[in-house]
Amino acid sequence: MGRIKSTIIKRAAFELFTTTEGFNEDFERNKKILKDTMPSKKVRNKVAGQLSRLARQKRQKEHDREHRGKDIGTEQQGDEQSE
Repeated sequence: MGRIKSTIIKRAAFELFTTTEGFNEDFERNKKILKDTMPSKKVRNKVAGQLSRLARQKRQKEHDREHRGKDIGTEQQGDEQSE
C-alpha cells in the first residue's frame, strides 16, 4: 500500500499543476522544475510525485473520454445496421 500524502502537499501540487505549464508524468523533470521553489528536498520530492500523479490522471481521463465517444458511436452504428 502507498503512503498517504498530507493535504498541504496535495493542495500545493494541484495549485501548481493548474497555474503552471510544463509539468508532466516525468518525476525527474518535475523535480528539476521545482528545484528552486521548494523549501526542502523532501517537500520537493513529494510535490513532484503528486504532480506526476495528477498529470497521469489527466491523461487517463482524456483517453477515457475519447474512447467512450468512439464506443458509443460504434454501438449505435451496429444497432442501425441490424434493423
